[in-house]
Amino acid sequence: MDQSLQDPDIIRQVLKGQKQAFSVLVERYQHFVFSIALRHVNNREEAEELAQDVFVKAYRSLADYKGQSKFSTWLYAITHNTCLSFMRKKKEQTLSLEERHEWIAAEHTDNKTTKILVQQALQHLPEADAEILALFYLAEQSLEETGQILGLSLSNVKVRLFRARQKLRDILEQKYKEELKHL
Repeated sequence: MDQSLQDPDIIRQVLKGQKQAFSVLVERYQHFVFSIALRHVNNREEAEELAQDVFVKAYRSLADYKGQSKFSTWLYAITHNTCLSFMRKKKEQTLSLEERHEWIAAEHTDNKTTKILVQQALQHLPEADAEILALFYLAEQSLEETGQILGLSLSNVKVRLFRARQKLRDILEQKYKEELKHL
């Protein structure tokens, strides 16, 4: 299979019956999907199982992919929803919301002091605000892609992202004023 093929070309091949072409998409996105799952559950074995489930779901619903967004955006939405469903079904969450935000912030912030402050501030944000910040800044999804994943209009994404940034800034200024002076 030609690794240089674009995602839409591979998808067309799979839909025409060349099922083995899907393995190129799996190879291309397995780390992406696994990383997202690991962020949600913080357990390698569960993340691996979730990643497999995501690719099975993606394969089964590939005909539903309309190409209106990037394949990675569509796959992110499947991954995100699969992880949320898993966590809802699981009585005892493996990882609390605060711990997830701490892990995300620690992975994506360079300055150690800033990491700690951001980790602490994220704990004070509502989950919806932390999620939209993570999608846009950490997962590097565009405004349109973020809207598709969350089921929001572009204007709603802009408003929620603006408000989430404001809340994060307010928390940092109110609760960590002294620490920020020393940065």
